[in-house]
Amino acid sequence: MTGEATTVAESLLRDQVLEARRIVVKVGSSSLTTAAGGIDPDRVRSLVDAVAAVRERGSEVVLVSSGAIAAGLAPLGLKRRPRGLAAQQAAASVGQGLLVHRYTEELARHEITAGQVLLTLDDVTRRSHYRNAHQTFTKLLELGVLPIVNENDTVATTEIRFGDNDRLAALVAHLVHADLLVLLSDVDGLYDGPPHRAGTRRIDEVVSDADLAGVTVGTTGAAGVGTGGMATKVEAAAIATGAGIPVVLTSAAEAGEALRGAATGTLFHATGRRRPTRLLWLRHATDGKGAVRLDAGAVRAVVERRASLLAAGITDVIGDFTAGDPIDLVDPDGAAVARGLVNFDAAELPSLLGRSSKELKRELGAAYEREVVHRDDLVLL
Repeated sequence: MTGEATTVAESLLRDQVLEARRIVVKVGSSSLTTAAGGIDPDRVRSLVDAVAAVRERGSEVVLVSSGAIAAGLAPLGLKRRPRGLAAQQAAASVGQGLLVHRYTEELARHEITAGQVLLTLDDVTRRSHYRNAHQTFTKLLELGVLPIVNENDTVATTEIRFGDNDRLAALVAHLVHADLLVLLSDVDGLYDGPPHRAGTRRIDEVVSDADLAGVTVGTTGAAGVGTGGMATKVEAAAIATGAGIPVVLTSAAEAGEALRGAATGTLFHATGRRRPTRLLWLRHATDGKGAVRLDAGAVRAVVERRASLLAAGITDVIGDFTAGDPIDLVDPDGAAVARGLVNFDAAELPSLLGRSSKELKRELGAAYEREVVHRDDLVLL
């Protein structure tokens, strides 16, 4: 950037950080632990000091912290993150308590109370769970508690996992109505190539997708203790900015400077407006458990009129799914046009296809008059 452009970027970054009344901070496993897998007390202390400084100026903070599985490796004698789900859950069970205990001790130095919040996918996709999660965060923040959020790794199965805490952080930022999301990594921002390669440069601002053209992003680091990488951070930034929340991406080592509004890292500008969190998750972070094929009229109704999907417009059921699962809505040629939360099991649908809601209500009862996918639980792809 030129000097003038850099000055503008620095001013924007500082304003968006210092004016944020509620900030979600996400830190990854490799930024909190040693190469052997144990918690690094100095790194945790440094992060807590940076977060406490934000609180002292009157802003609220929600901390999304990875590290439970990584923290459990050394106590269990494991050298690397295990691949098996059961072993990961065992490591999380041991490590989560150690991690929160460390945070609790460090926050106590600043007279801040920590509260643990463990989330599963259902907590942001199913309406009743979503409302409960929102109410929990609201009350914790009202009481002056600093919520420490992680995926509930000890019980989550492969089918109901978030996949990584970067995307979880973006959804939590939306859930708590945050003004800013700060993603902390091992790298001090987004680069246009591998940061260690000569000639690459840090991207100071991302205003639109055009700024990411030709950018190569990496995956999990060599330590093997995390699950994400720069690709998931860019995706998380897209989720948050698309919902009206600006994002700062920088290194954990520069957390203090970033939270003071210093010109560090990459600033992703907000590009969209707030929308239901479960729809963000459907659009960005789920795969359809199955699919239903729509006729041409139903495709037009869903895509052009943003209508709910009724049984009358479905010609085929693909795969095995249960009520509440995300499924794809595909056109007559098999191309996915939308994704939504289905209201029926796959086994129930074949006998309903092509029949009107009034007919189904008359023959089967009022429960079968409802939409297969309601428009409030549907996103276009």
